[in-house]
Amino acid sequence: MKIIITPTLSDQQKERVLRIWNAEYPVRLQMPGMDEFDTFLNTLINPKHYLMVSNDDVIIGWGNKYYIGDVTCFFIMLSGEIHGKGYGTTLLNELKKGENQLFGWAIDHDTDVKVNGEPYPSPIHFYRKNGFTINIDLRLENEQLSAVNILWNAKTGQ
Repeated sequence: MKIIITPTLSDQQKERVLRIWNAEYPVRLQMPGMDEFDTFLNTLINPKHYLMVSNDDVIIGWGNKYYIGDVTCFFIMLSGEIHGKGYGTTLLNELKKGENQLFGWAIDHDTDVKVNGEPYPSPIHFYRKNGFTINIDLRLENEQLSAVNILWNAKTGQ
């Protein structure tokens, strides 16, 4: 396994990452096609893509850091077959390198479902385990997402 860091994604990389996105995220966060995905990617300011690649050169995870003002924002996603094996922590640790803080959002309930009908498990426990503070007073609520703020601070480890 290796992690490739790149400011842009090739068409092939975008296709694989979009497949992971649509398989692993809740139905209401689905991207209907590449045009919508490209539109989303174009909203990210100074993105850095972190591609987790298997030994046979298949993208199995994707992380991204982008910036809103002086705030470093992030998200990660992994193929379902590698959940619970430490790969998410490995990818997250790469995103933490050189940063003072990481700011993100996480679904904090188990009411969403994935496209295959399985429940979308909240990643809150994962983020707590990896040193993030869960700020229940800061929520993102819209038609697509109900999530809570998560924050990692290098000085406190939380």
